[in-house]
Parts: sequence; structure tokens; C-alpha cells
Amino acid sequence: MAHDASSDIPARIEAALERALPAAATEPARLHEAMRYAVLGGGKRIRPRLVHATGQTLGVAAEQLDAPATAVELIHAYSLVHDDLPAMDDDALRRGAPTVHIAYDEATAILAGDALQSLAFEILAADTSVAERPAIGAARTHTLALACGSRGMVGGQVLDMASEGQTIDQATLERLHRHKTGALLRACVRLAADTQPSLASDRREALDHFAEHIGLAFQVRDDVLDIESDTQTLGKTQGADIAHAKATYPALLGLDAARDYANRLYEQALAALAPFGDDADPLRAIAAEIVKRDH
Repeated sequence: MAHDASSDIPARIEAALERALPAAATEPARLHEAMRYAVLGGGKRIRPRLVHATGQTLGVAAEQLDAPATAVELIHAYSLVHDDLPAMDDDALRRGAPTVHIAYDEATAILAGDALQSLAFEILAADTSVAERPAIGAARTHTLALACGSRGMVGGQVLDMASEGQTIDQATLERLHRHKTGALLRACVRLAADTQPSLASDRREALDHFAEHIGLAFQVRDDVLDIESDTQTLGKTQGADIAHAKATYPALLGLDAARDYANRLYEQALAALAPFGDDADPLRAIAAEIVKRDH
């Protein structure tokens, strides 16, 4: 029997993020204000929802998913703060509001990102729901650290910056995005799987296959939206990829072919979920949202 996608998961995620962040009045107040501004200013929460959806698929209690779901969203928020900096993508708008370095200042934005990253690992380390099973805590810490470091998200950002203005092939573009965007999305699924150490290796591999394909589909859809959508809908500057001469799927394949490729990746992601039957419906719902979203 399938686990129903709980309607209270979004509220649960917001409450967990609120609890995790220091109060705005706590000194140093300006830093904590900036951290809260970066995290609590909206967003689709796809990553923490992906943690919970994977947990629902595997029958993991929501209480054991709160910490990894919170941690991965804090890492995502830190990455956006740093990506938006003048030294990186130099963006002034995020989620329809001024980016952190615009709302505060560059130094505060850098430090807020640093603090969000360390807070993510503090949350994982302090998770009492798995305190009696330390191997789970160690596995989840390793999963997140690997995903957001030089062999994951940070390495992907380096590759992204190096590709600006360059002509690269599809294999290079996919390596870039498997690191920059895909690594953290795959970690969301793995973090939930780590909570169930007895999970059979073939089922773990099926989940990883799903995550790899939907992570790539996410980026292809992002590239398409940068052309098709508008700044108000996106909540960030439309056309930024073109302005920065970034390597994108529409630039490489053409717009129609990029759309087709996203749909093909989506179908491959769904095929990977077949062994889970109806239990994987929460993951199927998020996958559909990823490839059909308009922002």
C-alpha cells in the first residue's frame, strides 16, 4: 500500500527551518538576520521535500527526516547566497527579492553563507532521532559533505564559471551539472536511504538512478526557463545565462531539443522507480513538478 504524501510536510519543513535558525535578535544580530533572510524568504523547498518523499517511499518516520531535510536546505540556501555574489554570478534578485549581498552587504553575505553551511552539519550532528544508531548519523554526514564539497556542488560551480564564454560539448556540460545541481539533489534521496541501512543495494541503486536523472532534468528545465519565462515569474533575473555567456542545454541542443531531453530524463527517472510500485508516488509527484514547473 502506498504511503500518502502528507499534506503537512511543507509546514513541517518551514517549522524545522525556523527552529534551526538563530533568532534575529541573537547577537550578532545582523548576521542572524541575513541568515534568516536567505532561508525563510520563500522557495519551492524541492530538496527537503525530496528527502521526505524518499523517506515516505521507504517507510521512514518523518521525525528521522527532519534533520537531513533541514540540513540540505541550509546548504542550498548558503550556495545561493554565494552564487549571487559579484565575484560569482553577480545577481541582484533571488525569489523576487534583493539578493543577500544587496539587502545587506557583501561581507555579511559571505559570512551568512559560511554560517549556514556549518549550521547544516550542526543540525545533522545533533539529531536525537538517530542517536542510538550512530552509523546512520555518520553515513548522512558523509553523504552531505561529499555532495557539497569540491567533488560535488562547489566543484560544479568552479566548472560553471570556467565554462563561461567557452564552447563545450554535452558530456562536459552534464559533468558540470551533475556536480553543481545534481550532487545535492542526489544527496536528498541518499540521506533518506542512509536512514535505512538495511535497504537492499539494488533498491538503493534504483533510487540513485532516479535521483541522477531527475537532477539533470531539473537543470535542463532551469536552462529552458531562463529563455522562456520572465523575471517576475522566475523571481530572478531572466536571461542571466545568456548575459553571462553560460553553457546551457538550449544553447547546445536548441530549445525544442532541450525540452525533449528534459522529458526523456523524466521518463528514465520514473522507470527507475518501478520496483517500488505505488510506494514511490511521492517521488513521482516531485519529479513531475520539477519538469513542468514555470519558475
